[in-house]
Amino acid sequence: MRQSFVPHLSNRSHPCSVPSSSHAGRLLAGLALACSLGSVQAADTMVVVGYGGAGQKALSDAFFKPFATASGAPLTEGEYNGEMARIKVMADTGSVDWDLVEIEAPDLVRGCEEGLFERLDWQRIGGADQLIADAAQECGSATMVWSVALAYDAGKLAEAPKSWADFWDVQRFPGKRGLRKRAVYNLEFALLADGVKREDVYKVLATPAGVERAFAKLDQLKPHIQWWEAGAQPVQWLAAGDVTMTSVYSGRIAAAHQEGNKFAVVWPDSLYGMDYWAIIKGSKHVERAHQLIAFINKADNQADYVKRIPYGPVNQQTFERLDPALTGWLPSAPQNMAQALPMDVEFWTDHGEDLEQRFNAWAAK
Repeated sequence: MRQSFVPHLSNRSHPCSVPSSSHAGRLLAGLALACSLGSVQAADTMVVVGYGGAGQKALSDAFFKPFATASGAPLTEGEYNGEMARIKVMADTGSVDWDLVEIEAPDLVRGCEEGLFERLDWQRIGGADQLIADAAQECGSATMVWSVALAYDAGKLAEAPKSWADFWDVQRFPGKRGLRKRAVYNLEFALLADGVKREDVYKVLATPAGVERAFAKLDQLKPHIQWWEAGAQPVQWLAAGDVTMTSVYSGRIAAAHQEGNKFAVVWPDSLYGMDYWAIIKGSKHVERAHQLIAFINKADNQADYVKRIPYGPVNQQTFERLDPALTGWLPSAPQNMAQALPMDVEFWTDHGEDLEQRFNAWAAK
């Protein structure tokens, strides 16, 4: 889920590099003092990293800032694009400059198995019994229920698309299509567009013939695809008229709709799952990260978050705190979930690495 980026902390020019001028000697003592103070401040500051954009602004306003105020603990926010390689380097080397990260479910499972994340102490966090199924994991606590759906600008299309088959139909609906530049989601959507029933998608995709079928379907659309990597991009592209329709995180498109855009979502055959909070192995702020997770999981705080961006809450007691008019935009609303495909985390955990490698090679051609 993704956006306009701030620089990663470890990518910034280091403030303690010694000047090359002749004044370096005179400045050395003062520079050393400044660096030591900076190191103390950095050690006291927990870094929370999410996917940026409207989603992270909602997280910041509903969770991060109130937690920092209530706890009196400094907190720094960062943004990233889900780069597991970077997290692996941190965990393997012990040079950890992030603490709590928002992570996708397959990456959480693989990372937990590889020892990249701390095991959560649910007795310390509490409230696991209030969460929806699968929200409380060994190494992660669900952030929210998300959905990836087909979206379009109802103000610009005379005829509304109703399915992924329509998404693939560039004769009836000419123009560019926005798709995320990863195998996950796209292979499912390709099979749905090719007529596979929702309940059979992962059965078909688990076979070599099913994988071939999905890539063959993507081949048909490839000349018309505009790849997005940041979650804010598809919304921006729709607004600018750069794409006719796009896959998009439903919370992003709902937020844009609430701002006055005539964007619409096709809920049938949308795909839903959960993102998770995970603590990177070697974090110096494990206790504080547990406290933030507990704060995030409280129903009142989740209700505040959902009011800011319509992603599904994971605390079941949140729904009684929401206006029924809002729940219709949530992927976990019964009428939306009944028509949606739940992402098979086990499938992507087992096959994701190979399929992503194949997808990257295919996309590069």
